[in-house]
Amino acid sequence: MSRPLPDAPWFPGVTLGVVMLVTTAVLAFAQGATRDAIEQAQADDTRQLLTQILPPGYADNNLLSDTLQLNGPSGAPLTVYRARHGGTLKAVLYEMSGNGYGGRIVLLMAVDMSGRVVGVRVTRHNETPGLGDKVEAARNPWIRSFDGRALGDPPPARWAVKKDGGDFEQFAGATITPRAVVAAVRQGLEFFAAHKAALSGDGAVVEGERK
Repeated sequence: MSRPLPDAPWFPGVTLGVVMLVTTAVLAFAQGATRDAIEQAQADDTRQLLTQILPPGYADNNLLSDTLQLNGPSGAPLTVYRARHGGTLKAVLYEMSGNGYGGRIVLLMAVDMSGRVVGVRVTRHNETPGLGDKVEAARNPWIRSFDGRALGDPPPARWAVKKDGGDFEQFAGATITPRAVVAAVRQGLEFFAAHKAALSGDGAVVEGERK
């Protein structure tokens, strides 16, 4: 008479394999079922960030689908979002970053086609609460001091915090943080100046060039 199957030496391995296959199938199904919802939530978050720094009615296109890829200042690929109204290219939006007191500070900036800042928002940072976190628009209006600025306004030598002889305020006890943001915004404007042709070179009408 044969021994019961559960006592067979191969039985535990087969059982474990079946359990692993079933678990993998369940996880794959769950991932597939939630992927669309996760991607939609991420897209909604990105869209909200983009529209937050643009004036109301500034763009009427889908910012998430009107993009291009360029190499950023570090050489890594950089996604550029383009804001249009009535088919006219009004501004471009992209991320820049700098090293603050607590690590990397990431900001999103919008620049109009004349090279002036439309708006800047810090999107990620690890700065000290109550000090460096004043770069957040919700905590302090300081970040709005870049609105309307350009590479020549102020002159290059004054694109710095006041402690370094520049035009921008610093925070008491947290100079490193605003210094990093000022440098990142200036770098973003330099990036725009160096790549303006590529940023607007798709045949679309650019603000100020409509005949």
